[in-house]
Amino acid sequence: MMMIALSPSLQSFPPIESSHKFSFQKAPAFHNADECNSPTFGKLCVCDPSLVHVAITLDVEYLRGSIAAVNSILQHSKCPESIFFHFLVSETTLETLVRATFPELKFEFYYFDPEKVRGLISSSVRQELEQPLNYARNYLADLLEPCVRRVIYLDSDLVLVDDISKLWSTSLGKKAIGAPEYCHANFTKYFTGYFWSDSRFSGVFSRRNPCYFNTGVMVIDLGKWRRFGYTRRIEKWMEIQKTSPTRIYELGSLPPFLLLFAGHVAPIEHRWNQHGLGGDNVRGSCRELHPGPVSLLHWSGSGKPWLRLDSKQPCPLDSLWSPYDLYGHTT
Repeated sequence: MMMIALSPSLQSFPPIESSHKFSFQKAPAFHNADECNSPTFGKLCVCDPSLVHVAITLDVEYLRGSIAAVNSILQHSKCPESIFFHFLVSETTLETLVRATFPELKFEFYYFDPEKVRGLISSSVRQELEQPLNYARNYLADLLEPCVRRVIYLDSDLVLVDDISKLWSTSLGKKAIGAPEYCHANFTKYFTGYFWSDSRFSGVFSRRNPCYFNTGVMVIDLGKWRRFGYTRRIEKWMEIQKTSPTRIYELGSLPPFLLLFAGHVAPIEHRWNQHGLGGDNVRGSCRELHPGPVSLLHWSGSGKPWLRLDSKQPCPLDSLWSPYDLYGHTT
């Protein structure tokens, strides 16, 4: 549920410097409530079954958003010490900054080699969508420890205003992923006319009822993902897109997920992805919240709240992101 008004204010700490000339305030301390489960093995390790696993990418361009996302998760969790963060990176120099900003955080860095996908990426409507790290989510099952059998993947441009354990406890049934679905959306627009005109491609949806879902918030069963080889199947669709004489889709890393999973997604309440707050992929115009309760605010689209706040031209909803911003100043 929406708890913005109850979120604690940031404490005043000296800024933490980094090699990238960013500075962040030290996050407020966080502790588990008395009713939280104790570590199964005495001392917490990544394989402890009592942990909630969260994966987020970290890069310089979106670092401010990622730090705010982590801060929001901790602020609204009853058991913040029981959350393990898996940070996907293409450079390893950010670890000191993260450790200084969140001294008590349980996390690990996982290096994702950009060259693994650079040859598979097609041009998109926004240059940001072509960055190799956007595709790291495809490789979570390979990057994370085999003992990690479930993970919540989150984009860097969002904040939670509810306890992430509620999202973690979502039942996936026999499905490999869970996400809020949007069946009212025009599904055909995510693929080209060439795709729909060729039954070799469009036939993939012939026995499904596909709905759009946003890949910025997903609960993933990594055991099923590994068992059915979804990483390689995503790569195959990217290869088809790259080698086809005419494009079959336009929008970055999303369409391969739709091709594999649309119609086979465990539905999650819409409150867990109030997406589109960054406007469209070109203008980044202001948006309003969708009707209904809110547990997660997501600035998908081209407009990011930290950039609009810094430019003194924020949208009204950007004020809901700012309480979690730990950014200090550039040196």
